[in-house]
Amino acid sequence: MDDTSHTAESTALETTTNAVVSGSAIPADELARLTDDIVSALKTVYDPEIPADIYELGLVYKIDIEDDRSVKIDMTLTAPGCPVAGEMPGWVENAVGAVEGVSGVEVNMTFDPPWSPDRMSEEAQVAVGWY
Repeated sequence: MDDTSHTAESTALETTTNAVVSGSAIPADELARLTDDIVSALKTVYDPEIPADIYELGLVYKIDIEDDRSVKIDMTLTAPGCPVAGEMPGWVENAVGAVEGVSGVEVNMTFDPPWSPDRMSEEAQVAVGWY
């Protein structure tokens, strides 16, 4: 299993969660539920060109849950010229915005660092037949 991308994502989530827990007004158990539910919501959004969800593809770089329960997501696309570049942020906002307890969602698209297939989880690699 190539843990590089999944570990990087998990670390980013853990770092975000730990940072929020240390100075957060959100109780730890609620923060853990929110985090799990947000990740589950992200897994419902699929890249239309690759049969895998954006989370497992490694397109989500960072998730921040603020004290007011708003969520800030840094993500990318498989390529800057991706045909859904204009639509993907809305799909992510809708999916995460539907999570119980989330007060708002802000999606920041970035291409730094550029996405590469190395960020894909084993699940995504299996889905595209690379594993």
